[in-house]
Amino acid sequence: MYRLTYLFVQGIVLCLVINGVLMGQTNPPFMSGVPELLLLRLLEQREMYGYELVRSIKTVTSDAISLGEGVIYPVLHSLEKAGALSAHRKAVSGRTRVYYALTAKGRKRLDRLQNEWQRVESGVRAALDRPSHAPA
Repeated sequence: MYRLTYLFVQGIVLCLVINGVLMGQTNPPFMSGVPELLLLRLLEQREMYGYELVRSIKTVTSDAISLGEGVIYPVLHSLEKAGALSAHRKAVSGRTRVYYALTAKGRKRLDRLQNEWQRVESGVRAALDRPSHAPA
């Protein structure tokens, strides 16, 4: 099993660590789609507010992925605008929080993203599990 760790600064992936070995600089598109996938998956379970989602991503990924609010909120707003999420304000302990919930359109989007991620993950896993010699 591989342990992936990402170093983020202001929501941008600076480097990737696999099993404790620094892999060097990565291109931010390496994480393309991952925040959206994780948000939709968490919101499939129950409605949540932004900072709760930030903490939950760290928890469910065993601290392997840490996305700041500067990454999470633009994705939430984009998903809401696209109709994949609904949002409503709720007063909690004297504060107003915006809670997000998955819509039917969001469930369909999650299904598509999960299928695509599983396909890509399977391909990467096959490549990583192959003997290290390249084909002739």
